[in-house]
Amino acid sequence: MACAVNGDVDRRTAVDAIAAATRALVNARHGRQPVAAADTPLPDSSAAYAVQEGVARELGWFARTGPAYWKSGGASRDAVLTHAPLPPDGVWTSPADARAWRFMLRGIEAELALRLKCDVHEGLAQRLDVAAASDLVDGLCVSIEIVDSRWAEGLSAPPLAKLADLQSHGALVLGAWRPFAVRDWAQQDCRVTIGKQPVASFRGSHALADPLYGLPAWLRHATRGGRVVVAGSVVTTGTWCGLLDATEGDHVMAEFPGIGRAAVQL
Repeated sequence: MACAVNGDVDRRTAVDAIAAATRALVNARHGRQPVAAADTPLPDSSAAYAVQEGVARELGWFARTGPAYWKSGGASRDAVLTHAPLPPDGVWTSPADARAWRFMLRGIEAELALRLKCDVHEGLAQRLDVAAASDLVDGLCVSIEIVDSRWAEGLSAPPLAKLADLQSHGALVLGAWRPFAVRDWAQQDCRVTIGKQPVASFRGSHALADPLYGLPAWLRHATRGGRVVVAGSVVTTGTWCGLLDATEGDHVMAEFPGIGRAAVQL
C-alpha cells in the first residue's frame, strides 16, 4: 500500500479542519448557542475563508446571487487586511430595531460604507490602486456594525477562528446614501452615542487613515477565482471608534457630520 506524502496529509488535515469548523458554526447559528473555537483549530487564512464560504453555502445566504454586502478592514496599514461577505438578513436600514435579534455580544463600530457603481471582475481588480478603485464608487453612507461571535471564547477566540466567523460580525445598519466624493478624512469627525453613556467623539480616527485604502485588496479578494462583484454591492470599511461596548436595550447612534447618521435600538 502506498504511503501518503506530507502534502497529502496536510491537505487532508486542512480539509478536515475546514469541515469541522463549518459544522460548528452552522450548528451555533441553528442552535443559537456558542461553540468552542478551541475544538476546531484552523491552519491558515485560506482555511478560514473556506469556512466562511462553507457556512454561507450550508445556510443558503447567496444561493441566487453573489454577496451584496461585505466588511473589509484591518488594524493598520501594516496589518493583513481581512474580508467577509455578510448574510443579507442581518443588514438593516437605519433606524433599525434589533430587539428581536439574539446577540451574545453587542460591540459597536461606527463606520462608513461604500457602494460600487459598476461590475468588477478579476482582471479589473488586479489592476486597481486606491485612486482607480475610488472611481468605481458612487455612494457613501454611515454604517454601524454590531460585533458578535458564535465562539464561546468571544473576542478572545483565535484570530483565524474570528476570521472564519465573518470576522466577528453580528449585524450591519446602513444610513441614508449620499453621492460619493473624496473628503479630507483626517478632519472627518465621528460621534457615537450609546444608551446613557457620554457621547464618544473622534476625528480622523480611521484605522487605515482613509476608508478607501482597502478597496483594492477587498476587490481582489472578492473576485478571486473569476467571480464578479456586481454594481450596487456594498462594503463597510472599518471602525472609526475602535470597539465600544453596548448592552441590551441601548439606543445607538453614529454620526459623521457632513455625511449622515445611522441608528439602531438594541
